[in-house]
Amino acid sequence: MSLDPRTWFSRKTLRRDLVAGVTLGVESVPDGLAQGLLAGVNPLAGLYGHLFGMVGAALFTSSALMTVQVTGAMALIVADADLQTRADPDRALFTLAMLSGVLLVVLGLLGGGRLVRFVPTAVMTGFVTAVGVNIVLGQLSNLTGYASRGVNRIAKTLDLATHVLEWSVPSLVVGAITILIIVLLQHTRVGALSLVVAVVVGSICAVLLNLWVPHPVIVLHDLVDVPGSLPAPVLPSLDDLLFVAIPAVSLTFVALVQGAGVSAGIASRDGKPADVSRDLIGQGAGNLLSGLFRGMPVGGSSSGSSLVVTAGAQTRLVYFLAAGVMSLVILFASDLVAFIAMPALAGLLIVVGVTAVKPSRVYSVVKSGPLPTVVMAVTFVLMLVIPLQFAVLAGVGLGIILFVAQQSNHLRVRRVVFAADGRMREIDPPHAIPPREIVVLQPYGSLFFASAPTFERQLPEVTAESQNSVVIVRLRGTDDVGLAFVEVLRRYARDLARVGSSLKVVVSEEVVVRQLEAGGLAVDIGDDNIYRGTEWVGAALRRAYDDARDERNRS
Repeated sequence: MSLDPRTWFSRKTLRRDLVAGVTLGVESVPDGLAQGLLAGVNPLAGLYGHLFGMVGAALFTSSALMTVQVTGAMALIVADADLQTRADPDRALFTLAMLSGVLLVVLGLLGGGRLVRFVPTAVMTGFVTAVGVNIVLGQLSNLTGYASRGVNRIAKTLDLATHVLEWSVPSLVVGAITILIIVLLQHTRVGALSLVVAVVVGSICAVLLNLWVPHPVIVLHDLVDVPGSLPAPVLPSLDDLLFVAIPAVSLTFVALVQGAGVSAGIASRDGKPADVSRDLIGQGAGNLLSGLFRGMPVGGSSSGSSLVVTAGAQTRLVYFLAAGVMSLVILFASDLVAFIAMPALAGLLIVVGVTAVKPSRVYSVVKSGPLPTVVMAVTFVLMLVIPLQFAVLAGVGLGIILFVAQQSNHLRVRRVVFAADGRMREIDPPHAIPPREIVVLQPYGSLFFASAPTFERQLPEVTAESQNSVVIVRLRGTDDVGLAFVEVLRRYARDLARVGSSLKVVVSEEVVVRQLEAGGLAVDIGDDNIYRGTEWVGAALRRAYDDARDERNRS
């Protein structure tokens, strides 16, 4: 919990916090309902997720203005979690939120914020782009009033395209009006409230159209009863824990990455960077409170955070003011909320989905090379054709593969040459080991198992002419090599020995010495050919070089 009183309340900023809180509270009503619609669950679960998620998270996040609510990515994962097959789908949803909360808190306590640096830009770009496309495709049925069928959103979109005559014109009109108002007003002084204005106007149009047309536009009270009270707490369902485990893990990864991106974009009061691990704890608390009070899983929301920052909020008070506004709407305006039109919410989500697609980011990844482009494309396609909880995990796996591939390709071998005055310079290594010569090789980069083939390819070739030479491999600054790398050195030592040459290794870390011994290299070349480095830079290398020169002169 944040103990800095400046992040909770300030009389000087009360007016700005009040304005931002009212703005966020009003905007969160249609947005929360829209996220519930996107997830394919009771839209009220999205509303409660917005309300309780931001309150629970505000108590613990390191970033005072990090808004934690239901996000599009999380709603899509919930939509693909197949909760409708459970005996009590609503209870399974709340259990999913609470389990995600537990995982996030544990990850935060373990310092899991460090994992963010292992998520490549290519994976994130493919993920975010696919989320935007999925949001748009997922709302086409609500926009057109046609219940499309198919195994995934692509198949449903194709089915929808082949049944144009069954689309509902009134629904299309309501959705189009909503989209048009958002586009026209979002860059004006109305700002974020354009979403509220658009949904209200669209819903009014739906009510009027329902008076005169035979195919009514679906509104909220057609789907669920809208209560005029706040939800009572509920306990998780133990029977659903295993079923929701995989989507909970996927939600945890999404919260990790999205939350880090949101908090990094918010300026802190003291100028220090955000504590991603602590923000994970905050998001976990938000999920626990959301699930306890019948809400959906939540995470760091870039749109909500941008809204409160733009509105001038300064302290965490903004989230309690927003929660108060939302509570008042639920308690005293539930009859009006019940008439919110589903095509209007669909129009809101379509604008959000289109905005999430950033062609400039895609172009940047394409320019960075073929490997990142392929990873981005694979992530994008997987997000479209398989359930998102599996696609997210596959994206994490792709990120690991990309990281390993990039690290292995970054390895570079240089040759160290001693000048007449004792100075050392680096040049490119020879293509082959010359006869009666001392060749000092210095690898740069990670030397873990995936880098071993790259290192072996860059070693000078041992030919029949490579006689009476000594190769010195310098491993200064290397703290881990792995058995695959040791095996490469053993093969190279054998190749050198066959033509009457030898291998020496200079090592600065004792752990690497033990790895060389465990891999059998010390036996192959002799322990006296493994030189231990000291605090004197270059001293061990010079000893090895002098010994090699003596050996060459004796041969």
